[in-house]
Amino acid sequence: MKPYLSIILILSFVVNTGQSSKDTEIWGPIPKKVNSISDSSPPDDAIILFDGTDLSSWQARWGEKDSEWQINDDGSMTVVFDGTGGIQTKENFGSVQLHIEWKTSEDLSHKNQDRSNSGVFLQGRYEIQILDSYDNPTYVNGQAGSVYKQYIPLVNSSRKPGHWQSYDIIFDAPVFDNGGNKIKSGFFTVFHNGVLIHNKVEILGTTENVGPPKNLAHGDGPLYLQNHCCTQISFRNIWLRKL
Repeated sequence: MKPYLSIILILSFVVNTGQSSKDTEIWGPIPKKVNSISDSSPPDDAIILFDGTDLSSWQARWGEKDSEWQINDDGSMTVVFDGTGGIQTKENFGSVQLHIEWKTSEDLSHKNQDRSNSGVFLQGRYEIQILDSYDNPTYVNGQAGSVYKQYIPLVNSSRKPGHWQSYDIIFDAPVFDNGGNKIKSGFFTVFHNGVLIHNKVEILGTTENVGPPKNLAHGDGPLYLQNHCCTQISFRNIWLRKL
C-alpha cells in the first residue's frame, strides 16, 4: 500500500469514530515520588532492616532472646552458630520488594550443602536458597537462587567465595480465605547479582526439605535468615518496601 493511502485510511478512521489521542490519556492519580541514590541503596520509602549498626529489628528464630549474630566493622553481620535456627524480623510483612546482600565464606573445606548454607525465607515459610554455588555441585533445586526444592534458577549467577552478592526479590504473597483455603497463589520474581533468575514463578507452598509443599492458611509473617551448618556467611544492606 502506498504511504499516502495509509495516511488517508488513518484519518478516515479518526473522523468516522470521532476519537482522538486524548480519549485514552489518563492524568490521575499521580504516582508519588520515591527517590533512590542507586540501585542497591534503599529508596526513601523503604523499611531499613539492617544498616550495619545494630540488630534491633531482629530476634532469634527459636526463642524470645535477641540475636547474637556478630556485627562487623565494615557494616556487615556474620552468622553465629548459636543453636537458635537463625534470626527473623520482629515485624511481620505481606507482599514486599526485598534487597539483601550476602557473602559466602572463603573456607572451602566443606562441599555440597555444607558450604555457606543459609536462606532468605519470606513470611518465614518460602525460601530463596543461599549457598556457595560458584564451584560447588549440589542438587540444582537446592543451589544458590533456587526456590528451595521447587524451582531451579534460570542461570547460575554466583560469584567467587568472599565476594559480595545480592538478591532483589519481588514477593507476591499468597492469600487465604476465612475457611483456610488458598484463593490466590504467591509468586517470586528474583534477580541474583542483577541477573533475572526467576520470572514470576508460582509458589507451590512451603519450601520443605522433606516432603511436598504445604498450604496451611496464614497471614503476614517475618523475614527469616537461616542459620545452617557449616561455614559462615555474612549479610549487609537489608531493606524492603511493602507492596
